[in-house]
Amino acid sequence: MKLDWREIRILLSAVIVLTMAACTTPTGPAPVSSISVSQKNKPYPVKLTGKKYKVKKGDTLYSIAFAAGMSAKELSKINKIKPPYIIYPGKWLSLVNEKPSIKIVKKNEVSKKWQKKLDRQNKDTYSKNVIKPKRSTTKQTKSVKVVSTVKKKSNYAKKISKWIWPAKGRVVSAYSATKQGNKGIDIAGLKGSNIVASAAGKVVYAGNALRGYGNLIIIKHNDNYLSAYAHNDAIFVKEKQRIKQGQVIAKMGNTESERVQLHFEIRFRGKSVNPANYLPKR
Repeated sequence: MKLDWREIRILLSAVIVLTMAACTTPTGPAPVSSISVSQKNKPYPVKLTGKKYKVKKGDTLYSIAFAAGMSAKELSKINKIKPPYIIYPGKWLSLVNEKPSIKIVKKNEVSKKWQKKLDRQNKDTYSKNVIKPKRSTTKQTKSVKVVSTVKKKSNYAKKISKWIWPAKGRVVSAYSATKQGNKGIDIAGLKGSNIVASAAGKVVYAGNALRGYGNLIIIKHNDNYLSAYAHNDAIFVKEKQRIKQGQVIAKMGNTESERVQLHFEIRFRGKSVNPANYLPKR
């Protein structure tokens, strides 16, 4: 049977279509790389950026200052908030100290001749109005310098006499001073194991409003030092509660974390420091 050119053309088109369909039809499961990109460890929580922050429900001045990488004292000073540092949802807080710009006003330019005339007039007016004091006949008493006995407040940083490890387990991630690095240490352990206060103090935050930290506890030890405990499974303390060193404050978990661990931080005047320099050697 002899085919004409039209029939040959139709046959070739059909063969091409069938070949393409065979190539696109899956014959097995697609590679994992084509379905989803392999999940890497989530980056550590970064501090708040920008010049302002809108207060949300559950925030405290300490939690906002913690996320912004500054001390609560500094944040309260910028926003003129006095103790006990009460803030309300919806309120905007400034995260930077914006000083008003000072405008320099130039003096009006006047001629030298006019300036001399003005100076002479002021001199004559001053000499007429000034009354010379009469000479005193009484003996002058020697001035006595009074020395104040009030001691000035020292800016010396109060140190914590002793820190203890907040949890049992292995350190799986060390402190990093880089911008996107770990601002504390990560201690891996069993889910539900005890988390204890590394030093005595007062709870200034207990909640989960800070993105990336999960269930978080922040303890204020004095005007200089804070400690933070993140990714907890359960929290056993409340804000404004006084805590003793070694007291169980939470259970280890993996809230907003890919593994069961405690993310532990120490802050000095709002800035993160390496906990390894404070904790005793194991």
